[in-house]
Amino acid sequence: MTPARSAPRTGRKSRQTVPSSGCLSGFLLPPLIALCFGIFLAVVTTNRPESESHASAAPAASANGVIAPLFTPEVQFWAASLATWAAEHGLDPNLAATVMQIESCGNPSARSSAGAAGLFQVMPYHFQAYEDAYDPQTNALRGLDYLHRALERSGGEARLALAGYNGGIGVIGRAETSWAAETRRYAYWGSGIYADAVNNASESSRLNEWLAAGGASLCRKAHQRLGLP
Repeated sequence: MTPARSAPRTGRKSRQTVPSSGCLSGFLLPPLIALCFGIFLAVVTTNRPESESHASAAPAASANGVIAPLFTPEVQFWAASLATWAAEHGLDPNLAATVMQIESCGNPSARSSAGAAGLFQVMPYHFQAYEDAYDPQTNALRGLDYLHRALERSGGEARLALAGYNGGIGVIGRAETSWAAETRRYAYWGSGIYADAVNNASESSRLNEWLAAGGASLCRKAHQRLGLP
């Protein structure tokens, strides 16, 4: 195989009751005025709407609410499907999108010289005899299952998981100097693209490098296959 919340509540809201006679009786001394003013501020602060108090903790939304906007239009075409497939396998949609970007650029008919097929370029031996390797749902099932296993083996380290997806899970734990040149390049491209995607970047210099190194040709084929304008 060449092979995301709402902020936690910080505590219950409390309402402080100030006796009406406390701040309005008789002769007011300056310290008492300051005390009442402080209580008033505390009540106002404590009873702010929760959405306002947690606004700064909300993550930035991607262009389509699923994957980062940096991915090419051909991969964005599959955004909703990527959300579903990634959830089924306990994966970050951006990681699944990174693999699709490098493997096929979203072309469901892609095939490598080694026989890897479909969106996630899955090798034939990962499929059952009755399965259609080019069916997007089936291809995602087999490809993302392998990616999930690679991520588990790597202890959650995306770069190693990407290397395992390309070079076989067995490369995880081995010295990188023993990896095939293709696997080293794959880990380089993938880890850079994914890091930018995690930050919800609108563009990625690593993705641009990949496109310039031959990825653009892959994307042209995908663009035509998907019938995009």
